[in-house]
Amino acid sequence: MRELTARLATRRARGLYRERLVLASAQGVHIRVGDETLLSFCSNDYLGLANDPRVVAAFCAGAERYGAGAGASHLISGHNIAHQALEDELADFVGSPRALLFSTGYMANLGVVTALSDRHSIVFEDKLNHASLIDAARLTQAKVKRYPHADMERLTTMLANSAVPSVIASDAVFSMDGDLAPLQRLLPLARAHKAWLLVDDAHGIGVLGPGGRGSLAHLDIATQAPVILMGTLGKAFGVFGAFVAGDEPLIETLIQHARTYIYTTALPPAVAEATRASLQIVRSEEWRRERLQSLVDRFVEQATQMGLSLTGARTPIQPVILGSPEAAVAASRTLRAQGILVPAIRPPTVAPGTSRLRITFSAAHEPAHVDRLLQALAQLSDGGS
Repeated sequence: MRELTARLATRRARGLYRERLVLASAQGVHIRVGDETLLSFCSNDYLGLANDPRVVAAFCAGAERYGAGAGASHLISGHNIAHQALEDELADFVGSPRALLFSTGYMANLGVVTALSDRHSIVFEDKLNHASLIDAARLTQAKVKRYPHADMERLTTMLANSAVPSVIASDAVFSMDGDLAPLQRLLPLARAHKAWLLVDDAHGIGVLGPGGRGSLAHLDIATQAPVILMGTLGKAFGVFGAFVAGDEPLIETLIQHARTYIYTTALPPAVAEATRASLQIVRSEEWRRERLQSLVDRFVEQATQMGLSLTGARTPIQPVILGSPEAAVAASRTLRAQGILVPAIRPPTVAPGTSRLRITFSAAHEPAHVDRLLQALAQLSDGGS
Protein backbone atom coordinates (compact mmCIF):
# COMPACT_ATOMS: atom_id res chain seq x y z
CA MET A 1 0.00 0.00 0.00
CA ARG A 2 2.80 2.44 0.88
CA GLU A 3 4.51 1.67 -2.40
CA LEU A 4 1.33 2.46 -4.37
CA THR A 5 0.81 5.69 -2.43
CA ALA A 6 4.39 6.76 -3.10
CA ARG A 7 4.07 6.00 -6.80
CA LEU A 8 0.88 8.04 -7.04
CA ALA A 9 2.52 10.94 -5.21
CA THR A 10 5.44 10.87 -7.62
CA ARG A 11 3.12 10.86 -10.58
CA ARG A 12 1.23 13.86 -9.20
CA ALA A 13 4.47 15.76 -8.52
CA ARG A 14 5.59 15.23 -12.13
CA GLY A 15 2.34 16.68 -13.49
CA LEU A 16 1.23 13.32 -14.86
CA TYR A 17 -1.67 12.53 -12.54
CA ARG A 18 -4.94 11.79 -14.32
CA GLU A 19 -8.37 12.66 -12.99
CA ARG A 20 -11.83 11.87 -14.34
CA LEU A 21 -14.49 14.40 -15.20
CA VAL A 22 -18.00 13.54 -14.06
CA LEU A 23 -20.53 14.75 -16.62
CA ALA A 24 -24.07 15.56 -15.58
CA SER A 25 -25.33 16.03 -19.13
CA ALA A 26 -25.47 14.31 -22.47
CA GLN A 27 -22.43 14.54 -24.69
CA GLY A 28 -22.49 17.69 -26.81
CA VAL A 29 -20.84 21.00 -27.61
CA HIS A 30 -21.86 22.28 -24.17
CA ILE A 31 -21.53 19.87 -21.27
CA ARG A 32 -22.27 20.11 -17.59
CA VAL A 33 -19.52 19.23 -15.08
CA GLY A 34 -20.53 19.90 -11.50
CA ASP A 35 -21.68 23.51 -11.34
CA GLU A 36 -19.97 24.43 -14.61
CA THR A 37 -21.33 24.59 -18.14
CA LEU A 38 -18.35 24.21 -20.44
CA LEU A 39 -17.75 24.60 -24.16
CA SER A 40 -16.23 21.24 -25.00
CA PHE A 41 -13.40 20.63 -27.45
CA CYS A 42 -12.47 17.21 -26.12
CA SER A 43 -15.03 14.76 -27.51
CA ASN A 44 -14.58 12.31 -30.38
CA ASP A 45 -18.25 12.85 -31.32
CA TYR A 46 -17.06 14.23 -34.65
CA LEU A 47 -20.43 14.37 -36.41
CA GLY A 48 -22.50 15.40 -33.40
CA LEU A 49 -24.53 12.18 -33.32
CA ALA A 50 -24.07 11.03 -29.72
CA ASN A 51 -27.26 12.83 -28.65
CA ASP A 52 -29.06 12.98 -31.99
CA PRO A 53 -32.82 12.43 -31.37
CA ARG A 54 -33.07 9.86 -34.17
CA VAL A 55 -30.25 7.77 -32.73
CA VAL A 56 -31.68 8.03 -29.22
CA ALA A 57 -35.12 7.02 -30.49
CA ALA A 58 -33.67 3.98 -32.26
CA PHE A 59 -31.89 3.00 -29.06
CA CYS A 60 -35.11 3.25 -27.06
CA ALA A 61 -37.08 1.29 -29.65
CA GLY A 62 -34.39 -1.39 -29.68
CA ALA A 63 -34.51 -1.69 -25.90
CA GLU A 64 -38.29 -1.97 -25.99
CA ARG A 65 -38.10 -4.75 -28.56
CA TYR A 66 -35.01 -6.70 -27.50
CA GLY A 67 -34.44 -5.74 -23.86
CA ALA A 68 -31.49 -4.08 -22.16
CA GLY A 69 -28.82 -6.71 -22.78
CA ALA A 70 -27.80 -9.46 -25.19
CA GLY A 71 -27.60 -12.02 -22.40
CA ALA A 72 -24.84 -14.16 -23.90
CA SER A 73 -21.86 -14.16 -26.22
CA HIS A 74 -22.42 -14.13 -29.98
CA LEU A 75 -21.55 -17.83 -30.25
CA ILE A 76 -23.98 -18.97 -27.56
CA SER A 77 -27.31 -17.16 -27.90
CA GLY A 78 -26.40 -13.46 -27.90
CA HIS A 79 -26.27 -12.85 -31.67
CA ASN A 80 -29.45 -10.95 -32.49
CA ILE A 81 -31.01 -10.05 -35.83
CA ALA A 82 -30.11 -6.44 -35.02
CA HIS A 83 -26.42 -7.43 -34.81
CA GLN A 84 -26.64 -9.32 -38.08
CA ALA A 85 -28.36 -6.44 -39.85
CA LEU A 86 -25.73 -4.00 -38.60
CA GLU A 87 -22.88 -6.24 -39.71
CA ASP A 88 -24.41 -6.53 -43.19
CA GLU A 89 -24.94 -2.77 -43.43
CA LEU A 90 -21.41 -1.96 -42.23
CA ALA A 91 -19.93 -4.37 -44.78
CA ASP A 92 -21.92 -2.66 -47.53
CA PHE A 93 -20.89 0.75 -46.20
CA VAL A 94 -17.15 0.09 -46.45
CA GLY A 95 -17.38 -2.08 -49.59
CA SER A 96 -16.28 -5.31 -47.94
CA PRO A 97 -17.70 -8.85 -48.19
CA ARG A 98 -18.12 -9.20 -44.42
CA ALA A 99 -18.00 -7.27 -41.15
CA LEU A 100 -17.85 -8.53 -37.58
CA LEU A 101 -18.95 -6.63 -34.47
CA PHE A 102 -16.74 -6.29 -31.41
CA SER A 103 -17.50 -4.64 -28.08
CA THR A 104 -14.71 -2.05 -28.40
CA GLY A 105 -11.95 -1.05 -30.78
CA TYR A 106 -9.44 -2.20 -28.18
CA MET A 107 -10.98 -5.69 -28.18
CA ALA A 108 -11.19 -5.73 -31.97
CA ASN A 109 -7.48 -5.00 -32.38
CA LEU A 110 -6.54 -7.57 -29.76
CA GLY A 111 -8.79 -10.12 -31.43
CA VAL A 112 -7.41 -9.62 -34.93
CA VAL A 113 -3.72 -9.59 -34.08
CA THR A 114 -3.88 -12.55 -31.70
CA ALA A 115 -5.95 -14.59 -34.17
CA LEU A 116 -3.48 -14.02 -37.02
CA SER A 117 -0.16 -14.14 -35.15
CA ASP A 118 1.72 -16.40 -32.76
CA ARG A 119 5.20 -16.65 -31.28
CA HIS A 120 6.60 -17.52 -34.70
CA SER A 121 5.27 -14.32 -36.29
CA ILE A 122 6.48 -10.74 -36.52
CA VAL A 123 4.22 -7.75 -35.97
CA PHE A 124 5.43 -4.46 -37.47
CA GLU A 125 4.02 -1.32 -35.86
CA ASP A 126 4.27 2.43 -36.24
CA LYS A 127 5.76 3.83 -33.03
CA LEU A 128 2.78 6.17 -32.59
CA ASN A 129 0.16 3.43 -32.85
CA HIS A 130 -2.70 3.31 -30.36
CA ALA A 131 -2.09 1.34 -27.17
CA SER A 132 -4.54 -1.36 -28.30
CA LEU A 133 -2.35 -2.29 -31.26
CA ILE A 134 0.78 -2.28 -29.13
CA ASP A 135 -0.83 -4.45 -26.45
CA ALA A 136 -2.25 -6.79 -29.10
CA ALA A 137 1.23 -7.56 -30.40
CA ARG A 138 2.52 -8.18 -26.88
CA LEU A 139 -0.27 -10.68 -26.19
CA THR A 140 0.63 -12.80 -29.21
CA GLN A 141 4.19 -13.36 -27.96
CA ALA A 142 5.22 -12.54 -31.51
CA LYS A 143 8.38 -10.61 -32.19
CA VAL A 144 7.43 -6.93 -32.33
CA LYS A 145 9.29 -4.45 -34.51
CA ARG A 146 8.30 -0.79 -34.24
CA TYR A 147 9.39 1.57 -36.98
CA PRO A 148 9.76 5.37 -36.56
CA HIS A 149 6.53 7.22 -37.23
CA ALA A 150 5.55 6.96 -40.91
CA ASP A 151 9.13 5.99 -41.87
CA MET A 152 8.56 3.79 -44.91
CA GLU A 153 12.24 3.44 -45.69
CA ARG A 154 12.91 1.97 -42.26
CA LEU A 155 9.90 -0.36 -42.52
CA THR A 156 11.07 -1.50 -45.98
CA THR A 157 14.43 -2.47 -44.52
CA MET A 158 12.81 -4.30 -41.61
CA LEU A 159 10.53 -6.27 -43.91
CA ALA A 160 13.42 -7.17 -46.21
CA ASN A 161 15.10 -8.92 -43.30
CA SER A 162 11.98 -10.90 -42.40
CA ALA A 163 10.96 -14.24 -43.85
CA VAL A 164 8.20 -15.29 -41.46
CA PRO A 165 4.43 -14.64 -41.44
CA SER A 166 3.78 -11.08 -40.39
CA VAL A 167 1.22 -8.37 -39.73
CA ILE A 168 1.74 -4.68 -40.41
CA ALA A 169 -0.47 -2.68 -38.06
CA SER A 170 -1.07 1.05 -38.20
CA ASP A 171 -3.48 3.72 -37.10
CA ALA A 172 -5.06 5.39 -40.11
CA VAL A 173 -5.54 8.74 -38.36
CA PHE A 174 -3.16 8.99 -35.42
CA SER A 175 -5.12 9.80 -32.32
CA MET A 176 -2.72 12.28 -30.74
CA ASP A 177 -1.28 14.04 -33.81
CA GLY A 178 -4.24 13.84 -36.18
CA ASP A 179 -2.10 13.00 -39.21
CA LEU A 180 -2.80 10.22 -41.72
CA ALA A 181 -0.69 7.11 -42.14
CA PRO A 182 0.98 6.61 -45.54
CA LEU A 183 -1.44 3.81 -46.41
CA GLN A 184 -0.73 4.07 -50.16
CA ARG A 185 2.85 3.00 -49.40
CA LEU A 186 2.00 0.48 -46.70
CA LEU A 187 -0.26 -1.57 -48.98
CA PRO A 188 2.37 -2.40 -51.65
CA LEU A 189 4.80 -3.38 -48.89
CA ALA A 190 2.23 -5.71 -47.35
CA ARG A 191 1.52 -7.30 -50.73
CA ALA A 192 5.19 -7.70 -51.59
CA HIS A 193 5.96 -9.42 -48.28
CA LYS A 194 2.71 -11.43 -48.06
CA ALA A 195 1.79 -9.65 -44.82
CA TRP A 196 -1.59 -8.60 -43.48
CA LEU A 197 -2.19 -4.85 -43.25
CA LEU A 198 -4.36 -4.01 -40.24
CA VAL A 199 -5.70 -0.45 -40.48
CA ASP A 200 -7.15 1.04 -37.29
CA ASP A 201 -9.50 3.70 -38.65
CA ALA A 202 -11.08 4.68 -35.34
CA HIS A 203 -10.72 8.40 -36.09
CA GLY A 204 -11.32 8.28 -39.85
CA ILE A 205 -14.43 6.16 -40.28
CA GLY A 206 -17.47 8.40 -40.70
CA VAL A 207 -15.28 11.48 -41.14
CA LEU A 208 -13.08 10.91 -44.19
CA GLY A 209 -13.72 9.60 -47.66
CA PRO A 210 -16.76 9.62 -49.95
CA GLY A 211 -19.89 9.18 -47.83
CA GLY A 212 -17.72 8.98 -44.71
CA ARG A 213 -16.44 5.52 -45.61
CA GLY A 214 -13.12 6.25 -43.95
CA SER A 215 -9.43 6.64 -44.62
CA LEU A 216 -9.19 3.70 -47.03
CA ALA A 217 -11.95 5.12 -49.23
CA HIS A 218 -10.37 8.57 -48.90
CA LEU A 219 -7.24 7.09 -50.51
CA ASP A 220 -9.16 4.82 -52.92
CA ILE A 221 -7.93 1.61 -51.26
CA ALA A 222 -10.25 -1.40 -51.37
CA THR A 223 -11.12 -3.29 -48.18
CA GLN A 224 -9.92 -6.66 -49.39
CA ALA A 225 -7.00 -8.97 -48.58
CA PRO A 226 -4.41 -8.23 -47.40
CA VAL A 227 -6.20 -5.19 -45.96
CA ILE A 228 -8.10 -5.54 -42.67
CA LEU A 229 -10.19 -2.56 -41.58
CA MET A 230 -11.03 -1.88 -37.95
CA GLY A 231 -13.54 0.89 -37.33
CA THR A 232 -15.06 2.11 -34.08
CA LEU A 233 -18.67 3.11 -33.51
CA GLY A 234 -18.24 5.34 -30.46
CA LYS A 235 -16.62 8.29 -32.21
CA ALA A 236 -18.11 9.66 -35.46
CA PHE A 237 -21.06 7.28 -35.13
CA GLY A 238 -21.75 8.55 -31.62
CA VAL A 239 -22.74 5.17 -30.19
CA PHE A 240 -20.57 2.29 -28.94
CA GLY A 241 -18.65 -0.73 -30.18
CA ALA A 242 -16.43 -1.55 -33.14
CA PHE A 243 -16.24 -3.72 -36.22
CA VAL A 244 -13.69 -5.49 -38.37
CA ALA A 245 -14.24 -5.67 -42.12
CA GLY A 246 -12.56 -7.95 -44.61
CA ASP A 247 -12.90 -11.02 -46.79
CA GLU A 248 -15.00 -14.06 -45.90
CA PRO A 249 -12.10 -16.33 -44.75
CA LEU A 250 -10.77 -13.57 -42.50
CA ILE A 251 -14.09 -12.99 -40.74
CA GLU A 252 -14.70 -16.71 -40.30
CA THR A 253 -11.20 -17.06 -38.83
CA LEU A 254 -11.96 -14.32 -36.32
CA ILE A 255 -15.22 -16.00 -35.34
CA GLN A 256 -13.28 -19.20 -34.67
CA HIS A 257 -10.13 -17.80 -33.06
CA ALA A 258 -10.52 -14.19 -31.83
CA ARG A 259 -10.76 -14.65 -28.07
CA THR A 260 -12.06 -11.12 -27.49
CA TYR A 261 -15.00 -12.00 -29.73
CA ILE A 262 -15.63 -15.54 -28.50
CA TYR A 263 -15.41 -15.00 -24.76
CA THR A 264 -17.43 -11.85 -24.14
CA THR A 265 -21.09 -10.90 -24.02
CA ALA A 266 -22.46 -9.41 -27.23
CA LEU A 267 -23.34 -5.74 -27.46
CA PRO A 268 -26.92 -4.99 -26.40
CA PRO A 269 -29.13 -5.26 -29.49
CA ALA A 270 -30.44 -1.78 -28.68
CA VAL A 271 -26.93 -0.43 -29.31
CA ALA A 272 -26.90 -2.17 -32.69
CA GLU A 273 -30.25 -0.58 -33.56
CA ALA A 274 -28.99 2.87 -32.53
CA THR A 275 -25.88 2.34 -34.66
CA ARG A 276 -27.99 1.37 -37.67
CA ALA A 277 -29.82 4.69 -37.34
CA SER A 278 -26.52 6.52 -36.97
CA LEU A 279 -25.11 4.77 -40.03
CA GLN A 280 -28.01 6.03 -42.14
CA ILE A 281 -27.27 9.58 -41.02
CA VAL A 282 -23.54 9.18 -41.65
CA ARG A 283 -24.25 8.00 -45.19
CA SER A 284 -26.87 10.58 -46.09
CA GLU A 285 -25.92 13.85 -44.38
CA GLU A 286 -22.79 14.98 -46.17
CA TRP A 287 -23.21 18.47 -44.75
CA ARG A 288 -21.90 17.22 -41.42
CA ARG A 289 -18.51 16.33 -42.89
CA GLU A 290 -18.43 19.52 -44.95
CA ARG A 291 -19.17 21.64 -41.90
CA LEU A 292 -16.66 19.76 -39.77
CA GLN A 293 -13.91 20.31 -42.34
CA SER A 294 -14.73 24.00 -42.63
CA LEU A 295 -14.37 24.38 -38.86
CA VAL A 296 -11.04 22.55 -38.89
CA ASP A 297 -9.77 24.74 -41.74
CA ARG A 298 -10.92 27.88 -39.91
CA PHE A 299 -9.01 26.85 -36.80
CA VAL A 300 -5.82 25.74 -38.58
CA GLU A 301 -5.52 28.88 -40.68
CA GLN A 302 -5.99 31.28 -37.78
CA ALA A 303 -3.96 29.25 -35.28
CA THR A 304 -1.09 29.11 -37.76
CA GLN A 305 -1.22 32.89 -38.16
CA MET A 306 -1.05 33.17 -34.38
CA GLY A 307 2.14 31.13 -34.36
CA LEU A 308 0.75 28.17 -32.41
CA SER A 309 2.70 24.92 -32.72
CA LEU A 310 0.45 22.54 -34.69
CA THR A 311 1.20 19.24 -36.41
CA GLY A 312 0.08 20.16 -39.92
CA ALA A 313 -2.88 17.77 -39.82
CA ARG A 314 -6.22 18.70 -41.40
CA THR A 315 -8.37 16.29 -39.45
CA PRO A 316 -10.67 17.06 -36.48
CA ILE A 317 -7.78 16.22 -34.12
CA GLN A 318 -5.73 19.41 -33.69
CA PRO A 319 -2.97 19.27 -31.05
CA VAL A 320 -1.28 22.43 -29.82
CA ILE A 321 2.20 21.36 -28.71
CA LEU A 322 3.38 23.06 -25.52
CA GLY A 323 6.29 20.89 -24.42
CA SER A 324 6.21 20.21 -20.69
CA PRO A 325 3.42 18.53 -18.72
CA GLU A 326 3.28 21.57 -16.46
CA ALA A 327 2.70 23.93 -19.39
CA ALA A 328 -0.05 21.74 -20.82
CA VAL A 329 -1.84 21.39 -17.48
CA ALA A 330 -1.60 25.12 -16.80
CA ALA A 331 -2.99 25.95 -20.24
CA SER A 332 -5.86 23.51 -19.82
CA ARG A 333 -6.74 25.02 -16.43
CA THR A 334 -6.61 28.56 -17.81
CA LEU A 335 -8.99 27.63 -20.62
CA ARG A 336 -11.35 25.93 -18.19
CA ALA A 337 -11.44 29.09 -16.07
CA GLN A 338 -12.82 30.75 -19.22
CA GLY A 339 -15.46 28.04 -19.66
CA ILE A 340 -13.61 26.05 -22.35
CA LEU A 341 -12.75 22.38 -21.84
CA VAL A 342 -9.61 21.15 -23.63
CA PRO A 343 -7.59 18.29 -22.12
CA ALA A 344 -3.86 18.31 -21.39
CA ILE A 345 -2.19 15.25 -22.89
CA ARG A 346 1.06 14.20 -21.25
CA PRO A 347 3.50 11.27 -21.18
CA PRO A 348 3.24 8.34 -21.45
CA THR A 349 0.38 8.99 -23.89
CA VAL A 350 2.73 11.21 -25.89
CA ALA A 351 6.51 11.40 -25.97
CA PRO A 352 8.39 13.46 -23.37
CA GLY A 353 8.72 17.06 -24.49
CA THR A 354 5.55 16.95 -26.58
CA SER A 355 2.83 17.51 -23.97
CA ARG A 356 -0.06 19.29 -25.57
CA LEU A 357 -3.58 20.53 -25.66
CA ARG A 358 -5.58 18.03 -27.73
CA ILE A 359 -8.38 19.95 -29.43
CA THR A 360 -11.10 18.02 -31.24
CA PHE A 361 -13.91 19.43 -33.34
CA SER A 362 -17.49 18.37 -33.99
CA ALA A 363 -19.96 19.21 -36.72
CA ALA A 364 -22.13 20.47 -33.85
CA HIS A 365 -19.71 23.33 -33.19
CA GLU A 366 -20.44 26.77 -34.60
CA PRO A 367 -17.86 29.12 -36.17
CA ALA A 368 -18.38 31.38 -33.13
CA HIS A 369 -17.26 28.52 -30.87
CA VAL A 370 -14.03 28.18 -32.83
CA ASP A 371 -13.45 31.92 -32.66
CA ARG A 372 -13.97 31.88 -28.90
CA LEU A 373 -11.39 29.11 -28.57
CA LEU A 374 -8.92 30.98 -30.76
CA GLN A 375 -9.33 34.12 -28.71
CA ALA A 376 -8.61 32.21 -25.52
CA LEU A 377 -5.55 30.56 -27.07
CA ALA A 378 -4.30 33.96 -28.22
CA GLN A 379 -4.49 35.19 -24.63
CA LEU A 380 -2.50 32.13 -23.55
CA SER A 381 0.24 32.83 -26.05
CA ASP A 382 0.31 36.48 -24.95
CA GLY A 383 0.87 35.44 -21.36
CA GLY A 384 -2.74 35.80 -20.28
CA SER A 385 -3.00 39.51 -21.03
